[in-house]
Amino acid sequence: MRTNALFLSVTVLALAGCAQWGGSGPDKDKTHAITILHTNDHHGRFWKNRDGEYGMAARKTVVDQIRQEVKAAGGYSLLLDGGDVNTGVPESDLQDAVPDFRGMNLLGYDAMAVGNHEFDKPPVVLQMQRDLATFPMLSANIYKDGSRMFAPYKVFNLGGVRVGVMGLTTEDTQKMVHPDNVRGITFANVQTETAKVLPELRQKADVVIAATHMGHYEDGKHGVQAPGDVELARAVKGLDMIVGGHSQNPACMKAENVLDRAYVPGNECKPDRQNGTWIVQAHEWGKYVGRADFTYRNGEFKLVKYALIPINLKKAVKAADGKTVMQTYAAEIAESPEMLQLLKPFQDFGQQKLLVEVGSSDGKLEGDRSVVRSQPTALGVMIGQSMMDKTKADLAIVNAGGVRDSLPAGKITYKDVLTVHPFGNTVVVVTLTGKEVRDYLAAAAKMTAGSGAFAQFAGVQLVVEAGQVASAKIAGQDIDPSKSYRMAINNFVAAGGDGYPKLNNHPGYVDTGFVDADVLRAYIAANSPLKSQAYAPGNSVVRR
Repeated sequence: MRTNALFLSVTVLALAGCAQWGGSGPDKDKTHAITILHTNDHHGRFWKNRDGEYGMAARKTVVDQIRQEVKAAGGYSLLLDGGDVNTGVPESDLQDAVPDFRGMNLLGYDAMAVGNHEFDKPPVVLQMQRDLATFPMLSANIYKDGSRMFAPYKVFNLGGVRVGVMGLTTEDTQKMVHPDNVRGITFANVQTETAKVLPELRQKADVVIAATHMGHYEDGKHGVQAPGDVELARAVKGLDMIVGGHSQNPACMKAENVLDRAYVPGNECKPDRQNGTWIVQAHEWGKYVGRADFTYRNGEFKLVKYALIPINLKKAVKAADGKTVMQTYAAEIAESPEMLQLLKPFQDFGQQKLLVEVGSSDGKLEGDRSVVRSQPTALGVMIGQSMMDKTKADLAIVNAGGVRDSLPAGKITYKDVLTVHPFGNTVVVVTLTGKEVRDYLAAAAKMTAGSGAFAQFAGVQLVVEAGQVASAKIAGQDIDPSKSYRMAINNFVAAGGDGYPKLNNHPGYVDTGFVDADVLRAYIAANSPLKSQAYAPGNSVVRR
C-alpha cells in the first residue's frame, strides 16, 4: 500500500471524535467514511529506543499527516487506545507516566480503555492521570464501593454517524496488582457487563466499538487467564469492532482462528473477525498505529481496508562492508518538533533521576560474568527473590546471561540496577503442575556452566547429580507432581531464549509487564540496607 493512502485513512479517524452526538442519526443513502486509529500497551515508551524505533514524536508525525489528508477528503476518524499507558521504562515510571499522558493529549486521543497497569501505583496517581488526560478513560466493568469507577462509554458524532465507544478491563486485574491499590474495587465479568450496557448504548449509537484491555487469544484459548476479545465477541452479539490490548500481539490472522505468529512489520495484516465483530490489536509500545477504514451507509458498517503502520521499526541487515546495521522496514518517519519540545525535558529529567540512590548494601552482590555463569551467587538469588516477591511466585529461575554486572557495596543507584538488567526484559509467571516444574528444573540444571544459559535459582532446593535432578524441594517440601506451582522467569527465557524450553504458549503463561530492572529497584528500595549474607546461596543448589 502507498504511504499516502495509509496517512489518508488515519487522518479521517482523528478528526471524527471531537464532539458527542446531539442529533438523530446519519442521512439515508449517504456513504460516510470513518477511520479508526488505534494503539495499545504503550508502557511508558514516550521516547524512542536506542535504535530510534517508535516514540510519540514519530507517531505524531504519522497521525498529523493522516489527519490533514482525511480532512481534505471529507472523512472522519477516532484515535483510540487499548490501555496500559503505565509501567515499562524508568524515565516514565519515575515520573508517574506524566510525559506519556501529556504526549497522548498532544496526539489528540479520543478515548482509552483502562488497563490493569493503570493500577500499579497508589490510587492518588491514577486520579492524577485521570485529571491530566484530556480524553476519557473508559471501563464499564470496574466498580468502586458498588458504583462504576469510570464512565462506561462515550458517544461521538462523526459527520452524523453516532459512534459509541465503551471500555472494558480484564478481570485478572484484581490478582495482578498490589491489593492496596484496588481495595474496595471490583472487576466485574466483562461479558455480563457488556450485555447490560450494549442495549442502552445501541439506543444512542449507530456503531458500537469496544476499547478493551482483555487480550486477543487465538480461537479463544485463554488458558488460565480471564477471557478476552474473541470470547467476548462470541458471547455477546452486537459489537461492530473491538480495539484491544493486554496480550501485546499483532492481531493478524493467517486463516480463520489461526494467528499469524510470524507477522513481519509492513506486511498485510488481516484482522480477526468473530460473530460479526472485527477484532484488532497493534502489538505494543507504539510500535504501530493500527488503521481501519470503514464506510457507513444505511446501517451497514463495512471494513474497506486495514493496516498496521510501523513506527520506524527496524531490522538488522548486512551493509556493503559486512557490518550489521539497523534499517527501517518502511520509509523513515521524521519526529514531530512539537512533540520533541514537549517530551525532551521529561526525558532529560528521567535520565538525571537514574543517578539517584535507590538503596544500599553492606557488601558486594556478585554478578561478574565469570562467576554468575558458573556457580550460584547472592545476586542471582536476590534477583530471583525480587521476582518472587513481585509476582507471589513459588520459585524463580534466572538465566545468568541476563545478569550483566555486580551490585556494589554501599550506595546503589538506579543506574547500577540498569547496568545489571539493561535489556528491559519483563517478568513472566507460569502456572505449572509439579511434574512440569520437575521437568523444567531438569532442563535448567543441564545448562552449561560458563554460558549465559546457566541457571540461578530462588525458592527451590536442588540436588543435581551428573546433570540430573536427584532431589527438588519448594519451601522445604518435596515437589508434589499433582500440585500447581507459580514459577517466575523472564520473557526472554520463556520464549526459548538461551535454549530453555519454550513456555510462552503454555496455558498458564502470563507476562506481568513488569520490567526486570524496575522489579529489582523496588525490591532494593524496600529492603535496604541489604544484608548481602542473607542472599548467600549456601547449599540450596548442590551439584555432584
